[in-house]
This record gives sequence, C-alpha cells and structure tokens, in this order.
Amino acid sequence: MTDTQAPDIAGTNPLAPAPEGARTAADVVTPELVAQLTKGVVGSGRTANHTPFTGEKLADLPESTPEDVDRAFEAARAAQAVWAKTPVRQRAAALLRFHDLLLERQAEVLDLIQLETGKARLHAHEEVQAVAVAARHYGRRAAAYLKPKRHMGAMPTLTKVTELRHPRGVVGQIAPWNYPLELSVGDALPAFVAGNAVVMKPDTETCLTALWARDLLIEAGLPEGVFQVVLGEGPVVGPELVKRADYVSFTGSTRTGREVAAGAASRLVGVSLELGGKNAMLVLEDADIEKAAAGAVRACFSSAGQLCISIERLFVHESVADAFLERFAARTRAMRLGNSLAYGADMGSLVGARQLETVERHVREAVAKGAKVIAGGVARPDIGPYFFEPTVLDGVETSMAVCEEETFGPVVSVYRFTSDDEAVERANATPYGLNASVWTADARRGRDVAARLRTGTVNVNEGYAPAYGSVQSPMGGMKDSGLGRRHGSEGILKYTEAQTVAQQRLLPMAPSLGMDDEKYARFMSTSLRVMKAFRFR
Repeated sequence: MTDTQAPDIAGTNPLAPAPEGARTAADVVTPELVAQLTKGVVGSGRTANHTPFTGEKLADLPESTPEDVDRAFEAARAAQAVWAKTPVRQRAAALLRFHDLLLERQAEVLDLIQLETGKARLHAHEEVQAVAVAARHYGRRAAAYLKPKRHMGAMPTLTKVTELRHPRGVVGQIAPWNYPLELSVGDALPAFVAGNAVVMKPDTETCLTALWARDLLIEAGLPEGVFQVVLGEGPVVGPELVKRADYVSFTGSTRTGREVAAGAASRLVGVSLELGGKNAMLVLEDADIEKAAAGAVRACFSSAGQLCISIERLFVHESVADAFLERFAARTRAMRLGNSLAYGADMGSLVGARQLETVERHVREAVAKGAKVIAGGVARPDIGPYFFEPTVLDGVETSMAVCEEETFGPVVSVYRFTSDDEAVERANATPYGLNASVWTADARRGRDVAARLRTGTVNVNEGYAPAYGSVQSPMGGMKDSGLGRRHGSEGILKYTEAQTVAQQRLLPMAPSLGMDDEKYARFMSTSLRVMKAFRFR
C-alpha cells in the first residue's frame, strides 16, 4: 500500500494473513522440547508461561526457591574454578561455534521468540543478528581485551608493571522479557569468555528462548555447570541472586534497577544496569522527510515499541512538521499487524495485560486532555488479546503522562520546534538518557547536535540499529537510564577484576646508595622534573 492509498482513519490496520500450513504453538513447544530445555533449571516448584498471541499456556516449568538458588550458585562456583583455568582462546572458540550454530538453527529460536514475546518475525530476527554479532566480536577480540598489559612504572626501567584481568567469579544476571535472546545470552557471552560462570534469572514468560540458547551454547562447548538458570517471580528470586553474586547484571525498569543497585552496594559488589528510556528523535529542517518518516516507523514500532532504545518522542522542525507528519501517519496506518510464525507482518503484539493497560491509559488520558490521535489509538482484540495499533499523537502537553512517563508500547508523541537549541533542550528535558536519533542532510551538523544530547547512544539518520550494532563501541544509559555499558572493551572488562603487579628492580623505592632522607627527597624531586621534561606519562 502506498502513502496515497493509505487509509485516513484509525482502526483499519489489516491483519497479515498467516501462510497455509503455518506452525502453531503446539507444533513448536512440544513436551519433548520443554523437557530437554528445562532439565538444566534448578527448581523444585512448578510455574508456567504463556503466549501473547492468544494468552494460552505454552509450557509447564520448574520454579526455583531460595534453596534452589543456593544450589545453582554452588554448582556454578565449582564449574567456574575449572572454566577460569581454560585458555581464553579455547573459551572464545565456543562463542564462535555458537555463532555458527545460531545462524544455522535460527528458525527454531525465531519461533520461540515470537511465541513468547508476540513480536513480528523480522523484529525477532534483530535478536539473532545482535547475538551473532556479539558472539563473533568477543570470540575474535576477547584475547586482546583480556591479555596482560604492560604499563610504565613509578621509576622507569626500575619498576616493571603488568595489569592482569581476573574473572569476577559467578555473575548474577537478571534478564527481561522484551528481548529474551539478546538480553539474556547476548549479555552473558562476554562474561563467559572472561572466565566467569553465570546464574541467570530470565523472565519466566520468555524463558524458553534463553533456555534454548543455553542448550546451544553447551553444544558449542560451554561446560554445562558454568551456565545455571533459575526461574521464578522477580521479587522472590531476583534478590536471592543479588545476595550471592560476585557481580550483578540487570536490564529492566529504573525502579527495580535502584533496588538491585542498593542490594549490590550493600555487599560491595559491582553492578551494571540498563534501565528505562524516553528516547527522542529530532527531524531537522534539512532532513529527507521521506526517509525520516520511514525511519520513524522502524524507530518507534519495532517489537511493538517494547524496546528500551525505541523512540517515544518525535521533535520535528516546524517548517517540515506537516509534510513529515502526513507521510509518517500514512506509513503508520498502512502497517500490517500479524500473529503468525512467518515473515510479513510489520508489527506484532504487546507482551501482556500490564503493557496493554499502560498503553491504553496513556492514550486515553492524552486524548481526554486534548491530544489528537493521528494514527492508531485502538486495541485490536480481533487479532489477539494484547494487540494495539501503532499510534501517533499530536498536541501532547507536559501535563499528560505519555509526555514524560515511559510507555513501552507502540505510541509516539509529535512535538514541533524552531531551532536546534530548542530541540536539544527539550530532548534533554527528561530524567532518562538512553538513546536518541537525529535526522539531517548535513552530516557534520548531525554529529554536532548528537554530541549535545545527554544519551548513551545517538544515531544519525537512523533510529537505533547503527549504534547498537556497532559492538566495538560502548552502549548504555546516562542519568536514570542506568550504569555501566555493554559491548566493546567496557562490555567485557566489567566482568573482570583488574590487578596490578609491580616488580621493583635494582633499587628500592626508598633512600639507598648512602642517601639520607633529605638527599633522597631531592633526588626524587629532580627525577620528577626530568620525567615531566621528557614527557613521561
């Protein structure tokens, strides 16, 4: 459907038809598969997960108690002691084999991701891409990141200094539901290759994806005991991980992130947090509005907006706002909603009732206070219980919850601005600082504006994929969007303890060769001046 053919009213998004003979949940999540995947879960209770496509139960699952978490950490510590002694290149080889297996068997995990999250298949494939890239990167670069490094000592030639990197031990990882492959195993890969074990608590509703990836990693050469999984309610199992871990990795809400950070701080263990966002996209007056409109659809509605780095605020220069909004709204209305395990749908479902309630509340309140629905704005129970049309709101004011609270759904608000300074100021006027997007025909101007935005990543002429996919570079949040970074050197070194070994040779760092204290002090003062003059660092 072209822009000119797009319908001009909300509520007409077509359902992407499922191919004949399409697989069903029962075809994919068989009792045999569940038994295979859950045999490694340490759990003595019972729970279950469900598919957002229909709300029906997918699988019966083990549920972990605090005692089960204890057992998982005991097993992980025993396995980690052996794994840490394995040469780093051998550990890295397991990641490279995992990379190949993942791409060969991606159809299996794409089905699971879709069934557990409700997202469109192409959006599920973004997870496969991200994990494959991370596996390749750390499989190739881990040895360089972790190798001993020589540094200049306190007394050149007399002090030999080496920086060593040791694994922290057992990492406690709490993974969210929205990207169950990338934000579980994808985050664990650098921890493994650094010599750690991991005890992971994936979200129960999306745990089959993480368990499938665990199975694949073991097939690729990761020792089974190094990767432990526990399942259960976050408020019950999550704190138990924090109480026992040597380092904590958490992705989720800012509110819960503060609790995790407090728990880790009480034990003086390190923590990395990727938290909420209210990400902004800036469309400058010289932008190609056709490309910007197409990019905004990707940036706002991937995974039904349930992406930490997706765009929820659109700032458009007033001179192009009407033309941009016309094109963006038409593209949004033309999106196809779908619930089949096949490519073709532009957007899938929200993950559950809680997300749907938040989306409906934000839209309903905004409209009641004077905002206008330009596209979407309605639920689609005819497709599935948690489907909601991709929605564009105009005329949003600061008094509306959708303006400042994270929606985490397929809803974006449009605002007009008159200058770059105004756009930057308004984009930064949020406690969050995770991701941003700038659209302009002037590359230098785009980089200059990007540098003024207080977010961990900024994409110029795209929404989120270039920065996130550039895995040699750090990715994470500023302000209330988190602590620490994934990807690059920071993404692996956070899972290590730095140790400095300094060997003193020939002369001590003290008066010697007949010098008294005063002569030694003069000698050291002269030496410091000489080192500065010769530009020693």
